Amino acid sequence: MTTASGWCSEAVRRIEADYNRSSDTHLVRLDLPRFPGITLYLKDESSHPTGSLKHRLARSLFLYALCNAWIGPDTCVIETSSGSTAVSEAYFARMLGLRFIAVVPASTAVPKLEAIRFYGGEIHTVDDPRGVYDAAARLADETGGHYLDQFTYAERATDWRGNNNIAESIFAQMAHEEHPLPAWIVCGAGTGGTSATIGRYIRYQRQPTRLCVADPVQSVFHRHFADRTVTSLPEGRGSRIEGIGRPRVEPSFLPTVIDRMAVVEDDASIGAMRALSARLGRRVGGSTGTNLVGCMALVRDMAAAGETGSIVTLLCDGGERYGATYYDDAWLAECGIDWQPEAERTAAFLA
Repeated sequence: MTTASGWCSEAVRRIEADYNRSSDTHLVRLDLPRFPGITLYLKDESSHPTGSLKHRLARSLFLYALCNAWIGPDTCVIETSSGSTAVSEAYFARMLGLRFIAVVPASTAVPKLEAIRFYGGEIHTVDDPRGVYDAAARLADETGGHYLDQFTYAERATDWRGNNNIAESIFAQMAHEEHPLPAWIVCGAGTGGTSATIGRYIRYQRQPTRLCVADPVQSVFHRHFADRTVTSLPEGRGSRIEGIGRPRVEPSFLPTVIDRMAVVEDDASIGAMRALSARLGRRVGGSTGTNLVGCMALVRDMAAAGETGSIVTLLCDGGERYGATYYDDAWLAECGIDWQPEAERTAAFLA
C-alpha cells in the first residue's frame, strides 16, 4: 500500500470500528388509546454518540469522501450546517485527526456551536443562511480542503439498498410488532437524504409502506413537491425549525419518492414538541415536533377511513441543545410563537 492508501484504509477501519461499538437506535412504541388499532413508533436517533439522526449522515459522508479519495491525512474538512450535522462531522474529523470548519447561520443555537467546538471543530458564521454554500466553497479553496456538501451528497452517500441504513433498521425492528409493515413512515427534510433513502428502500423491497415528509411552512420543499417549477423561497423567508426546511431545493431532495407532504406551522411544531416531551419525560427537538404533527394528521385520516396499522416517525434529536430557544417561554413569546394551543391538542391526542 502507498502511504495515502494506507492512511485511507486506517481511516475507514476507525469509522467502522466506532460503528461496531454502537448498538442500533431504539424504536419507542406509543399506544394511542383514542385510536384503537393504530400504533405510533418513534425511531430514537438521539441515542447516537453525537445525539442526533445526523450521526448516520456524517458517517456516510466521511466514508464516501474517503473512498473517493477526496480526503487525505492533511485535508481540512468543511461543511455547511445548521448545527447537528456539523456536530457529528466534527466527531468523525477528530477521530481521524483532521481539521474541521463548520459554516453555520449566525442564528444557530449556542449549545450546538459548543458541541462542535467540544469535538475540536471551528466555527465560521454567516448572517444570511443563503450564503453558507458560497462561504464553504471559498474556505475549501483557501485551505486546499474538501467541502463535504451534505446537501448534494446526502442522497448518494448512504447505501439505500441496505448496509444498515435507517430504513432497513426500521423494517427489521418492526418485524415482530402486530402491524410489522408500517402504513406510513414520516420524516422531515433538511438535505433530503433521509427521505430519499427511505423512499428508495421501500420501492427496492417492494413494500406497501408510504412515505410522508413533514415540512415547515417556511420551506421550499413542499412548494416544489406541489409545483416543480418552484425552486426557492423569496428572500427573507426561512424556517425556525433547525435541521429541516430549506430556502432552496437541495440536490439531494427527491420529490418522486415521496407519497405525501405535510405542511406544518412553526407554532404547531413547537407545541407538539413540548407535549411529546411531557409524555416521554425527556426533551426532544423541534423537528421531532414537526414529524409528530404530520403523524397526527395521518392517524386521524386512517381512523376516519376505518383503517388500522402502524406509523413510524423519527425522534431526530434531544432537546438539550434548545434550552435557550424552544424550551424558553420568553424567547418563544419574543418570536411570536403561540405554541400552547397546539401543545394542548397534542397532549389530548396522546392521552
